[in-house]
Amino acid sequence: MNKWKGKSKGTILGYQIFVWCIRNIGVRSSYFVLYFVAAYYFIFEKKSNQYISYYFKKRLNYTSWKTKFSIFKSYFVFGKVLIDKTAISAGLRDKFTYEFDGIENLRNLLAEKKGGVLISAHIGNFEIAEYFFADIDFDCQINLVTTDQEVTVIKEYLGSVSVKESNIKFIYVKDDMSHIFDINEALSKNELICFTGDRYFEGSKFLEAELLGKSAKFPAGPFLIASRLGVPVVYVYVMKEKNLHYHLYARVAEAVKKRDAQGLLHSYVQNLESMIKKYPLQWFNYFDFWDDID
Repeated sequence: MNKWKGKSKGTILGYQIFVWCIRNIGVRSSYFVLYFVAAYYFIFEKKSNQYISYYFKKRLNYTSWKTKFSIFKSYFVFGKVLIDKTAISAGLRDKFTYEFDGIENLRNLLAEKKGGVLISAHIGNFEIAEYFFADIDFDCQINLVTTDQEVTVIKEYLGSVSVKESNIKFIYVKDDMSHIFDINEALSKNELICFTGDRYFEGSKFLEAELLGKSAKFPAGPFLIASRLGVPVVYVYVMKEKNLHYHLYARVAEAVKKRDAQGLLHSYVQNLESMIKKYPLQWFNYFDFWDDID
């Protein structure tokens, strides 16, 4: 099976191409390049196609033709999201518009002065949130908890072309669990801790819950930690709309008891499922998420 290994695909060459296109032909024109990129993945990425085909056909009940078309569109939209992230970090934030939906939930969270946990997913474009927060005087340190150390060179490259240093700090998950101390220290400073809750990788602890009508494994860490900390939990997504417009969502995890990791996971899955159904092309999980493909 093609399981997620805790590392994401991507090359620095791809981002260098994006930067060249953005600087020389503009953001919208750069999207044209994606027709060729999406076509390449649609033709040659047999495994990824198999897994995302299952998602569209079996879990969302698409027809065969709609499934094929959606596979291509998913790659195309994913490319748009990457180009947007690159463009915004390179100083073209003013080319984009946005709207907030639930920003008061984040303001209320910070007003409690004990930090908070944001749980997102590999859907939309969460990493650009900080650039929009700055426009509404949302002055808070965000710490992203991640296992993805392979792409450090990409982050360094994006930092080198950025006109503004990123405000996001990364807390890397370590085998000795020392990242727990980093999390507690950040919360003591009224900072935000962000997890992605939709990627379990082989060998790590997991919890199970039903998503889109079938049970799947989710990483236990975000839900165990968030349910034990006794701090507010908010689900946050940054979704791409038409043209260069983004929609930021923030929803409070309601009525979840302390130390009830399974209850928090159930709440999260319900919220994530509503976002997937609204933006089916923007859930970028190109692997065997449901353990249902030979």
